[in-house]
Amino acid sequence: MTWVLNNLGLLWELSVQHVVLAIPPILVGFVIAVPLGYLAYRFRLTRGLILTITGLLYTIPSLALLVVLPVFLGISLLSPLNLSVALTIYAVAIMARSVSDALGSVDPAIRQSATAVGFGSARRFWTVDFPLAGPVILAGVRVAAVSTISLVTVGILIGVQSLGYLFTNGFERRIIPEILAGVVLVVVIALVIDYLLALLGRVLMPWSRMGVSA
Repeated sequence: MTWVLNNLGLLWELSVQHVVLAIPPILVGFVIAVPLGYLAYRFRLTRGLILTITGLLYTIPSLALLVVLPVFLGISLLSPLNLSVALTIYAVAIMARSVSDALGSVDPAIRQSATAVGFGSARRFWTVDFPLAGPVILAGVRVAAVSTISLVTVGILIGVQSLGYLFTNGFERRIIPEILAGVVLVVVIALVIDYLLALLGRVLMPWSRMGVSA
């Protein structure tokens, strides 16, 4: 406890850096995952290819991916961009499947009704399919967010400062409170982000609450 009180400034600084590193991959991953998930849902030939590739990418150990990416991207191994790209890949791997599954869960009768009243493909997607698939998509986003927040800590292995610093420094100096502080802060950040996403979902998709109530 004494160590924590004596290092509140460091804990705050590392927490802010951790969040700053986590948010962009989640947002970019979502933007990429939506069209990929749609292609996987819409076309049978692309479904297996997209979901297989994204699934395989997620199985690559994070440290190995951080070593390989700079070779293909032409960036420094120690660059924060290296970490951001790796985290984005993992986020896309999670969210692409959730988008595909979410779109597949929409009642075909609703789609047919929208088409019958004159909705074109694009309009139907954005005003019918996507909103109704929203709760399932959000569930995938929440999983990706928690996963990303935890994986940010790996960045310390390539010199990117985050709460991962508390783990490595704590182990090296055998300061248990420092390690525990890092664990607790990562969990707290993950819970806060997850809560905010759930709250955002309730605001943007009030029909999902009505479905639960029914």
